[in-house]
Parts: sequence; C-alpha cells; structure tokens
Amino acid sequence: MRDAEAIYRTPLGAAGGLAVTGSGRQHARRAVTDRKLPSFAVVLVERGQGWLETAATGRMSLTGPALFWLFPNRVHSYGPDEDGWDERWALFEGSFTRDFVRLRIIAERHPVVALHHLDEVVRLFGKLHADLLDDTNLGQASAALMLHRIVISAARQASGAADRRQERRDMADIVETLRRRAMQPLDLAAFAAEHGMSPATLRRRFTLETGLPPKAFQLRARMDHAKQLLATTDEKIETVAAMIGLDDPFYFSRVFHEREGCSPREFRARYRRV
Repeated sequence: MRDAEAIYRTPLGAAGGLAVTGSGRQHARRAVTDRKLPSFAVVLVERGQGWLETAATGRMSLTGPALFWLFPNRVHSYGPDEDGWDERWALFEGSFTRDFVRLRIIAERHPVVALHHLDEVVRLFGKLHADLLDDTNLGQASAALMLHRIVISAARQASGAADRRQERRDMADIVETLRRRAMQPLDLAAFAAEHGMSPATLRRRFTLETGLPPKAFQLRARMDHAKQLLATTDEKIETVAAMIGLDDPFYFSRVFHEREGCSPREFRARYRRV
C-alpha cells in the first residue's frame, strides 16, 4: 500500500442514524499531532507499529493488526515508527454513535482493539470505500452498513468472542432465566449466588450481554408483558399491574407513562386487538 487514497462526502440529510463522511488508505510515515475531528473516526493499522495518545488514555504503544477509535472534538495524536505503517480509515457520525458509546461497544478509555481476524475487517473497509466512491443514496446507505459491521466485528474481537463462546452461552441461559422469572420479585444477591457469582459480577456481565442491568431488564420485560395484556385482554388496569408483579396500579401507570409516553388506557385504545 503506497499511494494514498481519500474520499470525503457530505452525508445526506435523511441519513441521520449513521453516515460515513470519509474514507481512505495510505502507507503513513508521519504522525498526526494535536488534532481534533468534528466526527468519529476509526483507523485500521494493517501492519506496522507506532503509538496513540489521547487525554483519556495517555500515550500507548500500538502494533498492527489493530484498529482504534477517535472521538469527536477530542485532541489526539498518533503515528507510526520510522518504518511507517499501512492504514485505512473512515469518518462517521449520526445518532447510532450514541448507542455504540452507551452500550460500550466503542469506549474512549479503551480505544485500541487488537485484531485476530484481519481479513474480515480489511474486506469491510474495502467495501465501505467502494460504496463511498459510488456516491449514490444506495452507496451511502451501504457504506453506513459496512461501518456498522466494522463496529460489531471489532467489538466481538475485543471481547474475545471466539474464545468465550461457552461463557456467552452460560450468560444467555442466565438472561433467559431472568426473563422467565421477570414477573416475580428479584433478589439480586440470591439470584447471583444461584449462578455462582457476586452481585457486582452478575450485574457487569448481564449489562455487557443485554445492554441493561438486571433490574432494568426485568422492568422492561414486565412492561412488554403489560403491553401484551393491554392489547389482547379486557383485564382492568389494576389487574394488569398485579399480573406483572406490581401491586400499586398508580406506580404502574406512572412508570408505564414514563417509558411509553402514554397511559395504559391510551395504549389500550391505540393498540387494542379486535
């Protein structure tokens, strides 16, 4: 990889969820110093060594194959050693980035991901670049899809998904157990002990698996069941509350309104099944 390539696009107004605004590749020999970007960026180092420095991480060494995330409006510096490195990069923005950060799929304090399946990521970057060259509505949508897949691929490799399949299966069983028991009171300490871990460990692993801590997951499951009951039965509101494990119908109505933006009665009127 010797010749530098770069494309920059203004995202379409309709592409609010995720939009790729730039892409390129080069054999880099110079460092980027004290720069701020207005958008997110991902940099793939296919081969070579160097360093990355941000306020959140300090200066850290970097060896390819790896990629790292850059966050908008944050000062950063990075660069290869004297031999240079082969890099690909993409700029992106949109509301989906808030979900990536909230779910800790990309993290400012842990921006570097060592890659165990480089070919997969290189293929995704190559397709993203070709889609951006296309410069059509479909091309921009496909580029956004490739970026989304890069995010997911990196997150899986960062979590060691291939080496932790059994652990993830075990966690999936725990999630399903809580889903089945969602209408019952939850004693988190007892539930964690039942599965051989501390409450803090269970909460951390459960949140990584589902994006929600156990009690929030339970409440979502209860509200989903309440919506089903409201739409498919004639049960009174207080009866629906009791059926999902909430004895106080006023508390149920308040929580329901906070989550759904309407009262249980309004939801029933809107979605009632004939």
